[in-house]
Amino acid sequence: MIHRTFLILPTVGENTERSLWKKGIDTWDDFLSAGSVSGFSRKRKKKLDSLVEEAARFMENGQTQYFTRILPGGEHWRLFGDIEKDVAYLDIETDGLRSDSLVTVVGIHRAGQTRTLVHGEDLTPQNLTSELRDCKMLVTFNGGSFDLPILQYQFPFAIPSVPHMDLKHVCRRVGLTGGLKHVERSIGIRRAREVEYVTGEQAVYLWKLWTEKGKRNALSLLRRYNEEDTRNLEAVARHACDILERKVLNGS
Repeated sequence: MIHRTFLILPTVGENTERSLWKKGIDTWDDFLSAGSVSGFSRKRKKKLDSLVEEAARFMENGQTQYFTRILPGGEHWRLFGDIEKDVAYLDIETDGLRSDSLVTVVGIHRAGQTRTLVHGEDLTPQNLTSELRDCKMLVTFNGGSFDLPILQYQFPFAIPSVPHMDLKHVCRRVGLTGGLKHVERSIGIRRAREVEYVTGEQAVYLWKLWTEKGKRNALSLLRRYNEEDTRNLEAVARHACDILERKVLNGS
């Protein structure tokens, strides 16, 4: 989808983008090969050609950080299909629901593998940086408001400046509302029975059982809950992006 995206160009909005598609200019290559484009002066077309070529170079080199600057935040999902193998799915647990709560667990799912980092054990800036090294995009659910600000505060410089897709907003655009578990159920994802009904508030209680009473089974359940949260982001992302891409291309 990113190679069909013209929102990377200054002054080009959704209406102009759809107009280009209707004219048969579906991709960056189409734009570059067109001698002229209706609605664009020759001078403007030449300037935009250089910007499209620049974006193509950054994309080819896997330097997706570039797109955090030129692509609106709500449109980062357009990169997903081209860089899916280099996406890191991320979810955190905390000891409360405040913005200054301690991060207790960080789950990271990449390339089919899930790693959970636990406070007091292996949750360190070095390990967090290592797990996210070379990822091309971060995917969360409500992470723009919760996960990422907290992580950036407690682990400065450990979170890469790559495009971020917040599935809460992507899902809303395709009619999938509610929390992550509600979205999962609506698309046929079923969680393991032992964590099916665990909530964020209960995750806080599980952490307290571990830290205050040494209940090892509480920590195990918390880790399992976080693993499900993190791993299921992949299927939700693929489902929502497929629908949203068709929706955008159809102009609906």
